[in-house]
Amino acid sequence: MMNPTAHIYLTGYRGTGKTSVAVLVAKQMARPLVDLDLVVEANSGKSIREIFDQGGESMFRRLETEALESVAQMPPAIISLGGGAVLSEENRERIRQTGSCVWLDADAETIAGRLKGDASTADRRPALTDLSEIEEISGLLKQRRTLYDQVSDLRIDTAEKTVQEVASEIIDWAGRGASQE
Repeated sequence: MMNPTAHIYLTGYRGTGKTSVAVLVAKQMARPLVDLDLVVEANSGKSIREIFDQGGESMFRRLETEALESVAQMPPAIISLGGGAVLSEENRERIRQTGSCVWLDADAETIAGRLKGDASTADRRPALTDLSEIEEISGLLKQRRTLYDQVSDLRIDTAEKTVQEVASEIIDWAGRGASQE
């Protein structure tokens, strides 16, 4: 059930539309927008790529958990999570306790196509495995699917939808939840 006074978290693999959708939802719901990756970068003074280069994924995940802890204490916002934020049980529990979560999903081929069209992805985000892009995406989606499902109150397949259509679904869902409180 959507709590109208809680955060709305957007989760899902990179390239599923979290950031773009969050911008529209925040604007239309007149709520602050928080991109957790940007909070991690601001808090550390380093880009995500620099964090990975200097301390690996474990350092990034620790900084991500610290950022989520502080963001979760803010007034209700629309929060775009990094795709791997759900890997930590601590993070999943914090998400469940402080808001409602929407899982933006898409198939590996759609995600790969979107990532190829986003020049900033390669610059900001390192590959997480030595596999080909489609193999990495497929493997990580398989690993994370259960975790996304566990933490989410709503799943939206974004593969054949525009950013505006996805944002409208979230806003409609949030409105239904608020009216049933």
